[in-house]
Amino acid sequence: MKLYSCLLFLFLSIAISFAQNTSITASVELLEEANSLSITQEIEYTNTSTKTLTEIYLNDWANAFSHKLTPLGKKFTEDYERKFYYANEEERGSTLLLKLTNNEENLIWERPENQPDIIRVKLNKALLPQQSLKLSLVYTVKIPSSSFTRFGYDDKGYKLNYWLITPSVYKNSWQTYSHKNLDDMYFNKFNLSLNLLLPKNYSVFSSLQQQIEDTQITLTGHKLLNTKLYLLKEAEFKSFNTRYFTLISNIDNNTMQEGMQSIIINRIADYLQQHLGNFPQDKMLLTQEDYLNNPVYGLNQLPKFIQPFPDGFQYEIKMLKSITRQYLANSLTLNPRTEKWVYDAITTKLMIDYVNTYYKDMKLLGNLSSIIGVRWFHLADVNFNYRYAFLYLNMARMNLDQPVNSQTDSLLKFNKNIAIPFKAGVGLEVLDDYLKENKVPNAIKYFFNTYQLSEVTADDFYESLQKYSNKNIKWFKNDYINSSKKIDFKIQAVEKETDSLIVHIKNKSSNQIPVPVYGLSKNKIVYKTWVTPQNGNYTAKIPKKDVTRIAVNYEGILPEFNQRNNYKKVTGIFNRPPQICLLKDIEDPRYQQSFLMPEFSYNLYDGLSLGPRLSNRSFLRKTFNYKISPKYGLRSNALVGSATLSNTHQYQEQPIYQVTYGFSGTRNSYAKNLFYYRFSPYLNIYFREPDLRNNKRQILSIRSVNVLRDGSILNPTEEPDYSIANIQYTYSNRNFINYFATTLDYQVAKKFSKISATAKWRKLFLNNRQIEFRLFAGAFLFNESTNSNYFSFALDRPSDYMFDYNYYGRSESSGLFSQQYIAAEGGFKSKLEPAFANQYMLTANTSFTLWNWIMLYADVGIVKNRTQKAEFLYDSGIRLNLVQDYFEIYLPLYSSLGWEPEQNNYDQKIRFIISLDFNTLIKLFTRKWY
Repeated sequence: MKLYSCLLFLFLSIAISFAQNTSITASVELLEEANSLSITQEIEYTNTSTKTLTEIYLNDWANAFSHKLTPLGKKFTEDYERKFYYANEEERGSTLLLKLTNNEENLIWERPENQPDIIRVKLNKALLPQQSLKLSLVYTVKIPSSSFTRFGYDDKGYKLNYWLITPSVYKNSWQTYSHKNLDDMYFNKFNLSLNLLLPKNYSVFSSLQQQIEDTQITLTGHKLLNTKLYLLKEAEFKSFNTRYFTLISNIDNNTMQEGMQSIIINRIADYLQQHLGNFPQDKMLLTQEDYLNNPVYGLNQLPKFIQPFPDGFQYEIKMLKSITRQYLANSLTLNPRTEKWVYDAITTKLMIDYVNTYYKDMKLLGNLSSIIGVRWFHLADVNFNYRYAFLYLNMARMNLDQPVNSQTDSLLKFNKNIAIPFKAGVGLEVLDDYLKENKVPNAIKYFFNTYQLSEVTADDFYESLQKYSNKNIKWFKNDYINSSKKIDFKIQAVEKETDSLIVHIKNKSSNQIPVPVYGLSKNKIVYKTWVTPQNGNYTAKIPKKDVTRIAVNYEGILPEFNQRNNYKKVTGIFNRPPQICLLKDIEDPRYQQSFLMPEFSYNLYDGLSLGPRLSNRSFLRKTFNYKISPKYGLRSNALVGSATLSNTHQYQEQPIYQVTYGFSGTRNSYAKNLFYYRFSPYLNIYFREPDLRNNKRQILSIRSVNVLRDGSILNPTEEPDYSIANIQYTYSNRNFINYFATTLDYQVAKKFSKISATAKWRKLFLNNRQIEFRLFAGAFLFNESTNSNYFSFALDRPSDYMFDYNYYGRSESSGLFSQQYIAAEGGFKSKLEPAFANQYMLTANTSFTLWNWIMLYADVGIVKNRTQKAEFLYDSGIRLNLVQDYFEIYLPLYSSLGWEPEQNNYDQKIRFIISLDFNTLIKLFTRKWY
């Protein structure tokens, strides 16, 4: 009887478990000429909640490609991804839902506002808890080009991801998320049966079980968490049999034999089996597209001809990350939009442990670390796993870090792809070192096996960690995962006792994170202990014997904002000995470093200027910076250069984002054999929205600009020396589709006072045409310098008396360098008279698209000088907008001078914008990440 009861209980448990799976059956025909799928589908859905449902939501992420302004389209434009916005209609995808019924009864459905990739279905009859219903759908999916997300159609065939309509997850409420190219559709496990009708020249690759009868292909799978499917003309996948599952992959390494690839994959499978547990499926599909969407950052930037690592290492790390991600994503039903950090933390932790196990001595630069010249850098000393904390600190130093548990669509791209996964994994490494005895790896394995294919949340992960901990680890959740507060400790004082040292540590943040304290002797660890706060105070007692220096976080276990204040001498002179490094390097917090770098610049009068740059700037930003850069002008045969000194205060969760103050000094030529000296103390206050993805910025700048200029008989300077106080406020919201920026500027000097306002608005329309307006208004409050136009408002070429603009030939009135265009003040392109205004100026500049990057521009304005009538001026022409604001050419056509192409020296009327400044150009590539 007892045996019968046990068997009955087991049968019911299995039946209930199976019933809770959503079942999807679909017949799918590939229509190759239309790049579309014709689908007839049935969804058997069970209400596993305790609430009665009157409506059901379905994920239809294929329809996210239907328009430029879907949530997916907006996400592309936020990241400055241009392809989708400018794509042809045939390149985009969509879903045409033809029929949706329940037991032959038509159901009312709609797409919620601003969510075109979600379907809300109103039920004719309420669905009670544990009841099931069957939905029947007939629809067509137009497959998008793979150029947008790497999934879609291309010359090789069809790479399908999120192509099937599936039920959304109900957990207290419907979890409806739109497609934003974050690889995070939220599934409940489901059973799937597909009948495929394909052209004869296609092969099918998936993680499903496959049967082929004539032209009919049947795919089945149970307890699935994805619908990935590849329909290809040519077979590019290889199959690798491990002891636990079959891996089907097209991630290849042409330099490695297939047998070696198999050995590596089996070692990874053994490692994951040991550290996690069984993979719940018989097959795993691992694609190049998955890897490219989430590569091993750092390795993916290396050109193929550079192989700094031992044979197979790059392939092994690449496969380790990809297999681990699939292992977790197909086993745990965490909400990937709100709890993705758990996947990331476990993946990064497993990668750290794998390298420590099999490649313990691997350096970040690989074999390059042993090359003469390279090995002199501290970058050559650090191990491979150093990259995780380093890349997270890149965002912390920029004050752009976000809490690890942030929703993925709220994260900056760099945070989402790199900084957050790395900080999460480093957090587990910190916890592992703090708890010891392999407690964190045991907790991860317990979590994986306990909640595999079951309902699970991030709180369950916290509880698993606490279960294996013999210490209070609330700080891990409250102060590390849920917070973006900086981790920063400083040794305040060291008290010497007879046989011990009492170390008093200041926590510069308000978190309660423990910190490791070290006793050092000749940079070797002789003692280590973890210190937790007691009543907010951090105090450590360590043995005095052989200790010459005390250090906090010496091994860099904590991703600490600033490790340079972590040292205190017990014997000796310096807390951190000084060190001068040739060329730029990563910082070594053990030393007080200065970096010596070659630097060059160019202008017409100095020619190419070369010289050394001495600064404290390493690869990561610092709050205090200095730079001394003397250079020799090869054309002027003179000493030129600059020096700057600045300090920054960063603020979190406050309207003020950053305050920077400092001083700069410059000496350069402004004409042949004539030099200027510019000295400027300044204070800048930066404001940024709490939502870091929001591009709204505000800057309040206060400065004093002091200029001394050489004069000569041939080039007299009417205004040789002057000082100007300048207050400037800038508001900007620079986006791909809508761009707006405005500046209010007030200047006062001994001889004048002036105020001006500039506003610029740019709009990209759905037809891919662009229109741009710029307005400028400036007036003198008083002006005693009317004998010179040096301080006047300029119509087409500002005199730049504060030396803010990057003129290559600022004093030129003819020739190529005089044609450089700076979009400032009047903003005209044609050189008209009067060219200056010493009373007031009003101008408007506009341009709009004719075709692609060819635009038509027009400028109008009023120029008023004292004792003269106001003049109305205008110009127009063709604008070749090759790279917006960085490389543009202006061809004048008609202006107040008449039809300009027929006039003399037309080639000298052409104007251009060209940026040669590296820091300016790099923003073209980094703006999508920050």
